[in-house]
Amino acid sequence: MIAQISTTGVDPLESIISLRGVAKHYTVRQQHVSALRDFNLDLRRGEFVALMGPSGAGKTSVLNLVGGLDRPDAGEVIVMGTHLERMNSGQLARWRPRHVGFVFQSHNLLGILTAAENVELPLLLTSLSRAARQRRVAACLDQVGLLERADHKPGQLSGGQQQRVGIARAIIAEAPLLLCDEPTADLDRASADDILSLLQALTERGRSILMVTHAAEAAARAHRQIQLAA
Repeated sequence: MIAQISTTGVDPLESIISLRGVAKHYTVRQQHVSALRDFNLDLRRGEFVALMGPSGAGKTSVLNLVGGLDRPDAGEVIVMGTHLERMNSGQLARWRPRHVGFVFQSHNLLGILTAAENVELPLLLTSLSRAARQRRVAACLDQVGLLERADHKPGQLSGGQQQRVGIARAIIAEAPLLLCDEPTADLDRASADDILSLLQALTERGRSILMVTHAAEAAARAHRQIQLAA
């Protein structure tokens, strides 16, 4: 399957993400599959872009490449001036937490930890003191409107609240780029609207967002939509 993208006229010099001639192939049940071929993408600083398209069009492959979780078979993946395709796994592991935050459809929260403890997790490997970590956790939970729920565990939170915790965890390391994989898919309409409003507000504070979604309502809240074809 081949994913295609229309050109958007974004100046590469303004881009926080720049993909050029990217190809990504997989072998599935002994069959060669092209998820991406000669794929190009630019995303400006502070821009909110929605990636749409059917299953198999390569949307998740784009997120994995931009997040340094996967490597292209050809082409360039440049994020914040860094050529990710030139980095080894150790370099990518060190680069990723400082530059990219991930927001998942399934939240990926640890049920035995409180909201505050889940949000704090990315900071545990830093040199920040416990007091500094707690201040940053409180600020992030306040930013997503959940400071009063800091001591609640995921099972005590609604789906929308759990997703807010996931967003707080994604932004706590102050990464300038958020990669969101179907962040509203499991939510009711009201909760989904709240999450999308929060993402819009984050771009107003300078963050850039690349979001995969199947929902036209969610994509409409982005600054720009890009359709991938299988």
